[in-house]
Amino acid sequence: MQFGAVIPILRFFDEAKTKDFYLGFLGFKLDWEHRFESNMPLYMQVSYGDCRMHLSEHHGDAAPGSAVRIAIDDIDAYHQTIMAKGYKYMRPGIELMPWGMREMKVIDPGFNRLIFFMPDKQA
Repeated sequence: MQFGAVIPILRFFDEAKTKDFYLGFLGFKLDWEHRFESNMPLYMQVSYGDCRMHLSEHHGDAAPGSAVRIAIDDIDAYHQTIMAKGYKYMRPGIELMPWGMREMKVIDPGFNRLIFFMPDKQA
């Protein structure tokens, strides 16, 4: 028996700001969108490589302020890529944590925390 990949569901409130953050700033791609009707909440999937996330406007799908940890193989290169975009709402740094991980935390417009991490090169 094997488990498959975990796909978190994160709540959002503003479609334009959420797309600007995930697609523009973080460089994820939009895989698909779904609405039951034109005036209904949006549910969508974004991805970057093997990392996939579902983002939902639906009231009961998730609580704002959730946190997701995302493993990355080159946090420095990704940090340089996103910082070069000049996103005016977020200027994350990379921190060395006491447990030997290097982490970069960003907060999306729905107040969800995305924590990109990799082992410290020195550890």
